[in-house]
Amino acid sequence: MGRHRENGDDDAYDPRPRSSRKRRNRGRGRAFVALAGAVAILLGLGVTGWFVFGGQDGCRGQELPVGVAASPEIAPVLTELAGTFNGEKRVVDGRCVRVDVRGIDSANVAYGITGAGPTIGDTDSDVWIPDSNLWPRIAKRDAGSTTLTDTGTSVARSPLVLTMPAEAAADAEEAGEAFSWQTLVPTAAPGSGKTPAYRVRLVDPGRSASGLATLALISDAIGSDEASKPKLIAALQNLQQTVSIDEESAFNTLSDSEEEGPDPVLVLSEQAAWRYNVEHADAPVRVNYPESGTYVLDYPYVVRSGDALTLRAIELFRESLVTDEAHAAIRAEGFRSPDGGADSGTLHPDAGFQAEAPDSLPAPSDTALGSLTSSWNQLKLSTRLLTLVDVSGSMAEPVPGTGLNRMEVTTKAAAQGLSLFQPDSEIGVWEFSVRINNDLDYRETVPIRPLSAEVGEQTQKEALAKALDRITPEPDGDTGLYDSILAAHREMSRTYKPDRVNTILVLSDGNNDDDNSISLNELLSTLEAEFMEDRPVAVVSISFGPGLDPKPLQKIAAATNGAAYFTNDPTEIGDIFLQSFALRIGGEETP
Repeated sequence: MGRHRENGDDDAYDPRPRSSRKRRNRGRGRAFVALAGAVAILLGLGVTGWFVFGGQDGCRGQELPVGVAASPEIAPVLTELAGTFNGEKRVVDGRCVRVDVRGIDSANVAYGITGAGPTIGDTDSDVWIPDSNLWPRIAKRDAGSTTLTDTGTSVARSPLVLTMPAEAAADAEEAGEAFSWQTLVPTAAPGSGKTPAYRVRLVDPGRSASGLATLALISDAIGSDEASKPKLIAALQNLQQTVSIDEESAFNTLSDSEEEGPDPVLVLSEQAAWRYNVEHADAPVRVNYPESGTYVLDYPYVVRSGDALTLRAIELFRESLVTDEAHAAIRAEGFRSPDGGADSGTLHPDAGFQAEAPDSLPAPSDTALGSLTSSWNQLKLSTRLLTLVDVSGSMAEPVPGTGLNRMEVTTKAAAQGLSLFQPDSEIGVWEFSVRINNDLDYRETVPIRPLSAEVGEQTQKEALAKALDRITPEPDGDTGLYDSILAAHREMSRTYKPDRVNTILVLSDGNNDDDNSISLNELLSTLEAEFMEDRPVAVVSISFGPGLDPKPLQKIAAATNGAAYFTNDPTEIGDIFLQSFALRIGGEETP
């Protein structure tokens, strides 16, 4: 890996301070004169003195620095390789190239370029070696004219693997379980009572290429058609409950996990699993490879500088990283070389590592990346929800085959739906019928508060569940739908919070039948007139029962950028809750 110098070499690195070297050089005055004469003779003979002395001894002047920002896990070996490269004193235009490698999170650099996320410290560099080409693509997409040149060189590779505690992996292997992305899909919503096959854990997709790629792979396994959106939402919600901020905390969830239920599976790179085992030899993890293939982190060599001299130096360092010696050093640190080759002594089969590179799945498209990150961020954004529950007399009608009436089915589904929301989501409940609160068609049952807020000796979430359980129909009550929606919309607009998704959810089994109510046209024109672009409040409705006219609620949904859902079977309300969440990832109004 480069030339080694003995102490007697003329071009050996002198560790003494520059001032000491200058004092020594003054003692060589006469020798220098003689040397200069020899150079003049050589030049006279047509021999280029720069060729003779411009290799290692020709860079005694100003250095030509090259800053490299590398993903932290590969930075140590790149620092070693840069040290070897610097020791060779490579020259560009008489200046000695010096490469300095810093370990910087790939997301940190990407967000430093785009300004789309938080950054820490200086993220500028001449060369960027992120863990995945996903990051430069995101940076180009979001920053537009930024100077990023992918050289086509992959410094290393590391496929995503499924990491499990060794004991759990042994049990799965003994049971003959085959792993695929499809088997990892958690399609049941949190709190639904359905147990997934595995508890999938990943690192925050907003900061981790492995996390973002995992979302893409699971999304592909689910499908992209409209009917698959509820499954995708359920999967994203499950994954958000088990997401970790970084690799260390993700691995801690495996080592600290003593929960009963599905075995935990952590999706990370092969090199991350190897590194963990090196540091935790007493409790190693074991890896499995998805049978359908996997995404591979490719560590691209990306150029950010536009300076002509620096570009020549950057190319010299790139060439040094594609040698057999460099590849051997990279493989020794748990990576694969760009051709997929592994060091079997490093990636040992006892931990499940395989010598042959797994099938590589294509990287997600820019469109898919944008959609997934938007979906993830939207679902992560906490909700501010006001739920309007219809308590008109028809809600007392029985639902065949359930032993429950419409009200009981509705409130039970609403209570179960609370598990879909983050603890800091703010939720409240109103009941509505006709003149149930003096002359008003609505009344507040539970004020809007964070689900985790303490309300007496219970949390808001517990208070909501109990209140929903106590709601009963008004025996002779009609449905004051329009007045209630308008009042709710005004209240939510007045108390709007910009850091949340502000929504009204209407649960009803009928159309507006209040003779003293405003008309549909009056409601729509008022909503339009009072609409505030900086305070959008969507109305989402879930209606059920025979004889419903869907058009009024569809028009209200269209006026507020909401959605309207209809079913003849009240027992489907729970599934429709998931569909309503599709609105937050680009879902359309459902007829």
